[in-house]
Amino acid sequence: MREFYDYRARSFPYGPDDGTLAPWAVVASLPFAPELVLPSLRNFDEEYPEMTSKYGFKCSYNPTFASGKAQRRTGWISHGYYGLDQGPVVMMIENYRSGFLWRLMRRCPTLQLGLRRAGFRNGWLGSDPL
Repeated sequence: MREFYDYRARSFPYGPDDGTLAPWAVVASLPFAPELVLPSLRNFDEEYPEMTSKYGFKCSYNPTFASGKAQRRTGWISHGYYGLDQGPVVMMIENYRSGFLWRLMRRCPTLQLGLRRAGFRNGWLGSDPL
């Protein structure tokens, strides 16, 4: 017997993991790995066209969950759209396109201080102590 969790927080290594994936998380990785993300998005469109609509991606899908249709095994696609999931999509597409949000972030002294206090160093933060 296999359990299916629908929309639920997931973690590694203690689960739950039922094979459900979040397409918005793929898009949010766009500035970091466009060579992986762009083909993945094309695959979503080809294999799961019902996952997108005028509102963007639905929040999650599970390609391993049987849909109950004997002729075609499409998996499960959530019915919902969550604004919380759509925010990173919009921001990371813009970061991939222009880097605008990252440039804004780098100019924010409060954010810089918080990152340094959290132990981040080097890169665009430089190596200045607190």
